[in-house]
Amino acid sequence: MFGKKKQTPQIDKEQLELIKTAQKRIKQKKRLYAHFIVFIIGAVFLILANTALGIGETIKPLGVDWFVYAILLWFFLFVYHFFNVFVTSKFLSEKWEQKQLDKLVAQQQERIDAIKEKLLIEETQIAKREVQKTLQEKKKANKSSTLTIIVAAGEDNAIGKDNDLIWHLSNDLKRFKSLTNGHHIIMGRKTFESFPKPLPNRTHIVITRQERYPAPDGVIVVNNLEDALDAARLDKQPYIIGGGEIYKQALSLADKIELTRVHGTFDGADTFFPIIDRTIWKETNSVFHDKDEKHQYSFSFITYERI
Repeated sequence: MFGKKKQTPQIDKEQLELIKTAQKRIKQKKRLYAHFIVFIIGAVFLILANTALGIGETIKPLGVDWFVYAILLWFFLFVYHFFNVFVTSKFLSEKWEQKQLDKLVAQQQERIDAIKEKLLIEETQIAKREVQKTLQEKKKANKSSTLTIIVAAGEDNAIGKDNDLIWHLSNDLKRFKSLTNGHHIIMGRKTFESFPKPLPNRTHIVITRQERYPAPDGVIVVNNLEDALDAARLDKQPYIIGGGEIYKQALSLADKIELTRVHGTFDGADTFFPIIDRTIWKETNSVFHDKDEKHQYSFSFITYERI
């Protein structure tokens, strides 16, 4: 069913030995029964031969006919046979044989049940994966918005120090304004507090654990990223703008990354952007800007999209 070799219940050596022993005991009992029948018939024949035909000769000095010794010897062999079958091996009675047979059947049934359970688990796991795949495909097909992370980071992924940018790049700020204008921007409390005032023409969503956070009018306050995304559900392109912890949480949910890669390393930085996994993210666009009188560092505008 799943590309694997079909498993069949296996009888172990101990079980096989029990089966062979039980079969041997059945044969012994059949032979004993035949012995008994032959003994009865033979004894009756000798008695009739002696009484009706006068066959037999008295053995002196015992005064006993020889056929009596024959019957006694035959009877002794029968008793020995009977003793060997039913006394020395009494633990192998019919009841014991049935018990062993039931035990073998039960063991085989347990193995069959274990195999069925394993197959059921595999079927369930495959079904779950198929359902998850279908749901993901439907979610992707029905998704009406693109969650985008926008960030500026150095070569060492540094993004800030003391809740502020380490650099000032005019074109980067212009790009940030152009991309986020008219959209919801999602951020942590410290990032929001780094602004002198709310940015114009954007809907601010602030994530904070503080209760009754005193945010200005028009600023949406939530307690977690899930609620923030729900608040921005009608926006076709909401943006995650920081800080470091919010970036980490959002990276697995985002569809796009708009990265300004500042070509430099920055000692003393205390906030960093997560490493971008190239097996998950594909670079779709890159524009390089050399440093000049308005820009202390060279930088590149890079767009990544989830594969």
